[in-house]
Amino acid sequence: MRKRRNFLKGIGALGAAGVVAGCSGDNSGDGGSGSSDGSGADGSSDGSSSDGESMDTETETDTPSGPEVTFGGNEELNFNLSPSVPQEDLYVQYAPLRDHLEEYITNNFDVPDALDAQMNVGSNYSAVIQALGQGTADLAETGPFAAAIGYQTDNSDIILQRYGYGGWTYKSIIATRNDSDISEVADLEGRSVAFSDPLSTSGFLYPTAAIQDAGIDVGNLPEGNGSQASFDPTFAGGHVQSYTLLEQGQVDAAAMGGFVRDTKTGPTPDDWQSVATTLHEDEGLPRAPIVVSSALDDDAQNAIQEAFLQASDTVFDGADAEDGTDDDLWFSKVREADVETYQGVLDVAESLGVGADFFGN
Repeated sequence: MRKRRNFLKGIGALGAAGVVAGCSGDNSGDGGSGSSDGSGADGSSDGSSSDGESMDTETETDTPSGPEVTFGGNEELNFNLSPSVPQEDLYVQYAPLRDHLEEYITNNFDVPDALDAQMNVGSNYSAVIQALGQGTADLAETGPFAAAIGYQTDNSDIILQRYGYGGWTYKSIIATRNDSDISEVADLEGRSVAFSDPLSTSGFLYPTAAIQDAGIDVGNLPEGNGSQASFDPTFAGGHVQSYTLLEQGQVDAAAMGGFVRDTKTGPTPDDWQSVATTLHEDEGLPRAPIVVSSALDDDAQNAIQEAFLQASDTVFDGADAEDGTDDDLWFSKVREADVETYQGVLDVAESLGVGADFFGN
């Protein structure tokens, strides 16, 4: 992996703090990596096709030919998941991928005997990135902002971008109830707004920037608790949870990834239309990445990247290995990526004045 932590344009406002924010690759048809600018030259990598399709070329050998690699837990490969959907669903969806990583790395690299891949769900996006920086996690799935700032603050390195719901980019939306008198973002002044997580890209960062652009004072958000803002922010703990608060009439508006509206992850599209109206939408957010601990050496990082790129299609189809069923992962392939893919996300953060005290300490 190339170590390039000082090239980001406009990063002055971000400083070198432990700032992380993101949302785990969520959304409708326009997936989540920025366009092709920022993954490899053509979005491909060794062992993958030019359009990012992974190829099932995994082979088993009695004597692994790859270099010796070790991970933070020595005999464990620790995979952290962001709390984007209910925990029990994440374990079911990611189990085949975990098994593939364990098997592929064991068969193709010199690793400690009985390498064991473990999965853990972080309490929030911040915890996921901090675990990478502390070396208690080796790799993680997380959101765009979390990954980009995790890289800049030397907690993590971006190695892959995920493709889902038909594209490499995705959407962020702000919604109101159908019976609401709110007709534009400027009407949110003095109203209550639900956000999915203070570290979410589509469920907080972009919606908050849209609210600020509409002339509403966002106070010390996103670094503070929002008590100084000219609206009442509520953090629901997830994208679907944000929608649920709106559905129940507990808030006037809700911010979330567009996948809540456009897929069956939350309500069905028909149920959505019976409850909610889209007030604002941002398109082209780079779909979420896979990141690794910056404490890992290049060989270990490359081993993880190669394992993803060589995964068969069924690895993304859940325990039943069938596409289109409830246990499928939201993404269906990956391609090489790096922090440049997420520069636009950092630009939005800079527009909000995100600075060195985002995490406190």
